[in-house]
Amino acid sequence: MFELMMLLGIVLLQIDLSQIISLLYILFFVLFIFYGQRIQLQVTLREVESSLYKLKYIKDEGRRIAIETIKEIGKPQTEPTNRVDRFLEYFTISPQSLDPAGVVWKLEHILDVRDARFKDEVKLMAPAADETQANNLENTLEAAMALNYIYKVIRHYYLLGKKTLSLYVIMQLQMILPLVMREAEAYASALKAFAYGQPIGDGAGAMVAAKLMHGHQTRKLPKDCVVATVPIEGRTAYVIKAEGPGGNVGKIGDAIKTVIDENEGKIATIIMVDAALKLEGEEIGEVAEGVGTAIGGPGVDQFKIEESILKYRIPINAVIMKEDIGDAVSPMRKEIFDAVDNAIERIKHVILERTKEGDKVIIAGAGNTIGIGQ
Repeated sequence: MFELMMLLGIVLLQIDLSQIISLLYILFFVLFIFYGQRIQLQVTLREVESSLYKLKYIKDEGRRIAIETIKEIGKPQTEPTNRVDRFLEYFTISPQSLDPAGVVWKLEHILDVRDARFKDEVKLMAPAADETQANNLENTLEAAMALNYIYKVIRHYYLLGKKTLSLYVIMQLQMILPLVMREAEAYASALKAFAYGQPIGDGAGAMVAAKLMHGHQTRKLPKDCVVATVPIEGRTAYVIKAEGPGGNVGKIGDAIKTVIDENEGKIATIIMVDAALKLEGEEIGEVAEGVGTAIGGPGVDQFKIEESILKYRIPINAVIMKEDIGDAVSPMRKEIFDAVDNAIERIKHVILERTKEGDKVIIAGAGNTIGIGQ
C-alpha cells in the first residue's frame, strides 16, 4: 500500500513539473512576443556602449599624444590644450556642386585655405618646431581630429537610437562598428608614427621614388614636390615625389603638369606608383600593375594629371602595392617595405615594354612622405 502511494506521488509530481515547464514556456513565448524587441534593443545598446567607451579612450589618448608632442617639440610659451581642443573641432565645407562646372578649382581653393590655416595653427601652437616637425605635428593633429570625429558620430547615433528606442538605428550601428573600430585603431597607430616621424604604409609610393632618385640631384617643383632626373634602362626618367621627410603629400598633379610642360608634352609614358587597399584574402605587399592615375585624395590631383595627359595624349600606367586600411596609416610593415623593390622591378618592365631607348618617362610616387627623404 505504501509503495502504491509513493508511486502515485511521483506520477503527480511529474505531471506538476511538466505543467510548470509548459506554463513557463508559454509565458516566455508571450513575453518574447510583446517585449522581445525591447530586450534585443537593450542587449544591442550594451554592445554598442562598450565599443563607444573604447572609442572614447582611443580619442582621449590621441588628444593626449598630440598635446604632449606639441609640448615636447614645439616648446610653446602658453598651455596648448585649448588650441588643440579648438583644432580638433575644425571642419571643412565642400564647395557647391549643383553646377559642376569648375567645381575642381573651387575644391582646390578650399583645400588650399584649409592647408594654410592648419599650418598657421601649428606655428602658433609649436613656435620652436622646424618645417619637418611642423608637418609631422600637422599630421598628428589631423589623426587626432579624425578620431574625435569618429567618436562623435558614433556617439550621436548611439544616443539617437537610445533616445528614440529605434532598434533599426542601433542595429545598423552595431553592424558597421567592427569596421569603424578597425579604422579608429588604425588612426590610433598612426598617431605615434606621425609624432615620431616614422614612415607609414601610405608612403610606399614615395619610398619607391626615393629609392630611384637616391644619389641624384633633386630640384623643387610646385607644390611641395621634388624631381630628379634619373637614367633608367637607356631612358630619361623624371622621378617625382612629395618633399620629405616631413609629413607631406604635395601636389603631385601640379608637379607632373610642370614636367610635361617643360618637355613640351614629349613624354613617352607616365608611371604612377602608390599604395592601394587590398581585398580580404590578398597578400600584404602584393604588387600589381594596370593603367590610370593611381593617386588618392579628394580628386584634384587626379583631375589635373588626367587633363595634362589628355592634352598631349600621353599613356599612363600604374603600379600599386596592396595593403590594409590599418597598414596605410600605421608604421610601415616589413612586407610593404620589401614590396618596394618588387615595384621598382615592375616599373623597369613597364619601361622596357612600353617605351624605346632615348624616350622620356615620368615616374611619380604618390603618398605621404613622412620619414622618407629624397
